[in-house]
Amino acid sequence: MPSLETHYSAAAIEQRLLAGIRAAGLDPEQRLSPEELGALDQFHTGGLQASLELLEAARIRSTDRVLDLGAGLAGSARLLASTVGCLVDCIELSSDYCAGAALLNRLTGLEDRITVRLGSALDLPYPDGAFDIVWMQNVGMNIADKHTLYREIARVLKPGGLYAFQEMATGVSDTMYFPLPWATVPADQHLASVDELLSLLDQCGFATELFEDISDLHMSRSTGSTVPAPPGQLGLGVFVDDLPRKSANARRSLAEGQVRFVRGVFRLMDDVVTDPS
Repeated sequence: MPSLETHYSAAAIEQRLLAGIRAAGLDPEQRLSPEELGALDQFHTGGLQASLELLEAARIRSTDRVLDLGAGLAGSARLLASTVGCLVDCIELSSDYCAGAALLNRLTGLEDRITVRLGSALDLPYPDGAFDIVWMQNVGMNIADKHTLYREIARVLKPGGLYAFQEMATGVSDTMYFPLPWATVPADQHLASVDELLSLLDQCGFATELFEDISDLHMSRSTGSTVPAPPGQLGLGVFVDDLPRKSANARRSLAEGQVRFVRGVFRLMDDVVTDPS
């Protein structure tokens, strides 16, 4: 099995999620809210707070059709579906995460608004112009071929559609500490600089509506999604192995400037040609 797929594997994930939910004093037999599960299913930098801020920036409407790329356990998809009322399609590389997402969709009663598919962000199983919004959080740093990634995003977006994302970019140093929440070994990680990201997005037909480096803001907050939860509380440690070491390495990498945390909202220009040939 490729290393990246191993990194995002979680054996017996449904049993682990149910055990974690019960240990936190929640009853999986009663309908749960996305907010109750926020510490468990928001596997990206900044956790639920970062998702809420990106949602506000993207101005998603109930009539929008949204694609969540690299959706993980679909925590953000449930947040969007419950808060805004939109329909969300999810693409996820990990079959374990797909199974966990399907379980949590049922527990929150949102399975009729969210569709989860196993697949690759580089080969999306959708027709051209299928979505109003493409949403992606902390995924691109695992993808080397970012040009194909952005071309696929542009292809499935309607003209004038939005790409809303948060990402890790390279900082001032090539030194990195592993394992990280997003990579066990260096071969799993494919960071780009801010200039490279902006240039590629421009080449693929995107215009900037919002782009900001929020590294200092994130560091000023006391906790983030990768900080291990205390015993008896929901947290990513329910299904992410070796979380204390991974989270410590991520925080050290950000504090020392080895990585930068950025987010943006970009609009697909109406006259863009998405055929990569």
